[in-house]
Amino acid sequence: MEVPLLVNDFLRRAAKLYPNKTAIIDGDLRFTYAEYQARCNQLGHALLDLGIAKGDRVCILSPNSHFFLESYYAVTQIGAILVPLNYRLVAADHEYIINHAGVKAVLVDYEYTKVVDEIRASLPNVKHWIVAQDHTREAPAGWTDWETLIADKPKTATPFVEQDENDTTSINYTSGTTARPKGVMLTHRNCYINAYNFIAHLRIQHEDVELWTLPMFHANGWGGPFALTAMGATHVVLRAIVGSEIYRLIQDHKVTFGCMAPAVLSTILNFPDRGQYTITTKPRFTIAGAPPPAAFVQRLEEELGWEFMEIYGLTETAPILTVSVPDYNTEKGDYDRRMHAGVEAIGCDIQVLDDAGNPVPKDGKSIGEVCARGNMVLKGYWEQPEETARAIYGGYFHSGDLAVWDEFSNIHIVDRKKDVIISGGENISSPEIEDALYKHPAVLECAVIGVPSEKWGETPKALVVLRQGVSATEQEIIEFTRGHLAHFKCPTSVDFVDHLPRTATGKLQKFVIREGYWKGAERRVN
Repeated sequence: MEVPLLVNDFLRRAAKLYPNKTAIIDGDLRFTYAEYQARCNQLGHALLDLGIAKGDRVCILSPNSHFFLESYYAVTQIGAILVPLNYRLVAADHEYIINHAGVKAVLVDYEYTKVVDEIRASLPNVKHWIVAQDHTREAPAGWTDWETLIADKPKTATPFVEQDENDTTSINYTSGTTARPKGVMLTHRNCYINAYNFIAHLRIQHEDVELWTLPMFHANGWGGPFALTAMGATHVVLRAIVGSEIYRLIQDHKVTFGCMAPAVLSTILNFPDRGQYTITTKPRFTIAGAPPPAAFVQRLEEELGWEFMEIYGLTETAPILTVSVPDYNTEKGDYDRRMHAGVEAIGCDIQVLDDAGNPVPKDGKSIGEVCARGNMVLKGYWEQPEETARAIYGGYFHSGDLAVWDEFSNIHIVDRKKDVIISGGENISSPEIEDALYKHPAVLECAVIGVPSEKWGETPKALVVLRQGVSATEQEIIEFTRGHLAHFKCPTSVDFVDHLPRTATGKLQKFVIREGYWKGAERRVN
């Protein structure tokens, strides 16, 4: 018998087996798995009543919340496609994504309705505006309250919709290295297989309690809404990264697991009042993005007695490709090696290929591009077949990340073909920053690169050649970009230079620029 792999199986199982177990803790709110399923069913019915049909796109713009977790199952059970938005983007970015995806209904956290209202007139496809908030707040003008919308809807399952495991379940937009985001189409099968790897490699159990420090929009929370739910674990929601709140939640709810960017790990390690909290569990923390310093990992394991794991992947791979944990070939205390991307996940064929498509030697020195194939690789880019063809060819997905590998097939990312900067787990396009810089009247030439940051992994640095006879300060340049970009994309520092290195044909040599800033450091991409 062949049954399609559909992500809604995960919540169905948990609600059937553990109806009275706590599924979600969000502030003062508690939802059992039966209640979680019922709320998803109610939202599903509400969306159907609004005319949302199979294949329609529904976006959600929100920090971490129980509403976000509900959207993953309510939208997909009726065959619609979820479009998670990065709440750190500016209104113009949201306008492009919502229009490009052809979104029909927007689900928006109460803090972000004003952002969407700014662009409402430019969103002709959107028919329904739903605000996620509790009953103490009044819905803004032009918005429908989520709780009111679902209040009288059935708590039973929505009508059956024929779905295939290769149907798109979400479109996740990634900045990549171009000024315009690309919509990564992930299928039910992609997400299902990733959830299996999440469970297997990160050792998810029924007893686990996850603290959601990772934004839920990031590659579908790396698959956490699916993997944790599948095992009947408990989701503890964290809306904003605050050191005291992290420690309180770990203490009060006996957190055992978490996924995060390096910046959050830095917050945890450097929180000055951590001694005031009594932690009785030994959480497993999974990190991705630019790697934390080896000293951070050593402190986490030796000072706190907690456990560190690293994964590597991309939104396009749902996202897990490799995992780095102590294994048969890796000693627990070998922190330098544990900073590497690791070995391929189950069901993933990883190759490090040269320009001719041949594997480079496993000598830890020869550089090639990380390429992968498996059921976790994206269906394609939404409405961008040319971009899909550039990424998937020769039977492999080409990541654009350059790496070496050793005799054990342990991948070590050394550079990237693309100039994406990863700061605190966020992908930042250097050409997008450069476009903003060139709008400044004093800027003649510029280049943006990522430079090492202990807190964020890396941050954008601008190198600027000023026009003759014109002056500008570092702060002036930074403030100028803040008027054109989301603040997390803006340069954190500026160096004024006389010229930028170029090839004989005039192409900018960013690798030459980076060399001076990255000596002895490691760059990574996620």
